[in-house]
Amino acid sequence: MVENKYWQRNMYILTFGNFIAGVGFSMVVPFLSLYINTLHHFNTTQLSFWSGITYSITFLVSAAVSPMWGKLADRKGRKLIILRASLGMAIVIGCMSIVTNVYELLVLRALQGIFSGYISNSNTLIATTAPSHQVGKALGTLTTGTVTGNLLGPLLGGAIAQMFGYRLPFLITGILLLSAFFLCLFFVKEDFVPVKKGKELSFGQLYHKLSEPKIIIGMCITTLVIQTANNSINPIISLYVHQLMHGQGKVAFISGLVTAMPGIPSALLASRLGALGDRIGTKKVLIAGLIFATIVYIPQAFVTNVWQLMILRFLVGISNAALLPQVQTILAKESPHEISGRIFGYNQSFMYVGNFLGPLLGSLVSGLLGYSMVFLSTAFLELFNLVFVQRVTHKNQ
Repeated sequence: MVENKYWQRNMYILTFGNFIAGVGFSMVVPFLSLYINTLHHFNTTQLSFWSGITYSITFLVSAAVSPMWGKLADRKGRKLIILRASLGMAIVIGCMSIVTNVYELLVLRALQGIFSGYISNSNTLIATTAPSHQVGKALGTLTTGTVTGNLLGPLLGGAIAQMFGYRLPFLITGILLLSAFFLCLFFVKEDFVPVKKGKELSFGQLYHKLSEPKIIIGMCITTLVIQTANNSINPIISLYVHQLMHGQGKVAFISGLVTAMPGIPSALLASRLGALGDRIGTKKVLIAGLIFATIVYIPQAFVTNVWQLMILRFLVGISNAALLPQVQTILAKESPHEISGRIFGYNQSFMYVGNFLGPLLGSLVSGLLGYSMVFLSTAFLELFNLVFVQRVTHKNQ
């Protein structure tokens, strides 16, 4: 690993960029269906169809192209890919404010997926330049930015849309991403030694270059399961709150609070737990997070009021802070510097697939077995992940 003397400044700038990227990906959640409904007179079935495909296409495209951007980052540098992603998303998301029909919005959401890679390449740049004994803390700090963006995105987007209409949030996000582009352009420094074109490793050669390929593949699968579990709750959380409140009171507002709960401890603790992993072992923190996640999901199926659910969702955020940052730290420690971009790109693809599969799983389980079973099936996923991680990480991290 080549330490960069600018790594701390890079970390803070990219943490802000990750925050903006998190906002950009999550801000449309509260009103995307409502925005689509203003573009045409859809019936309920048509609106559900267009909302689903418009929301999911970003993740599907991102999953497909992330390895390509990771490979290019290993050859051209991570900063260049970060600049491409921030500028591309700034233009694309800004243009969403002026669409006139759902087809234009769908194309722009797909382009948003093509211009993915900001977060994964930020992680790669910091993981390959920070001192080895501070990698966990550094990646935890980046995750704090992402989680905070994911937390505040729906709240900010919903509030701005309520006051000023659905188009303004897209324009504001585009402007913020443009600021992230210029901050990276002028202040992020990367001492990069490129891999020459034609000398990139094939997938088979890449696999054999890894000292522990089983761990790398295992961590990618772990990422997929973590994201599937985290997102399986999304389709039913407001409906579950509605059921617990018997349809009385400010259901939409309370649903927003319940949705936001996990993000608060995740933002506060991700960096600290990363630093703890640097001291006592990354694997230990990851295992503890999976055990805790399994435990806190089970009682969510049996709550009798919304306040119990809110407390348990807050505890879920503690477990989240111990999961993805630790996975990324393990990947950083097990990946040779010259191929780390591709490894993080593959991991990002698994993350996006989990983002896509989670809501489908939650919708399927709730439709067949009820809302409570979604939490129990999620607890089972976390338990499976716990056993899986223990099997693939046979050496201490």
